Amino acid sequence: MALALRTERTEARLLPEQKKRIERAARLKGLSLSDFIVQHADEAAIKTIQQHTSWTLEDRDRDIFVQALLNPPEPSDYMKAAVKRYRKRLGRV
Repeated sequence: MALALRTERTEARLLPEQKKRIERAARLKGLSLSDFIVQHADEAAIKTIQQHTSWTLEDRDRDIFVQALLNPPEPSDYMKAAVKRYRKRLGRV
């Protein structure tokens, strides 16, 4: 990441042992403390976003899901009544 592009700043309060541990890890990777924190926080952010925006299904669950899409069940009486209420609310009976 080019230094000229870094325009935002943030702060973090750490316990002394956390800071020492992070500084040690940064030295082991040959990175500055700031670069280490930014790199790993960004990786954690990407992973967290992926976990919250993607589904991973087991084979069985995937097959059930695909079959439901390909062969949807008939709507239940409850669902039909809900559609009628919705259309009535929109003025489209």
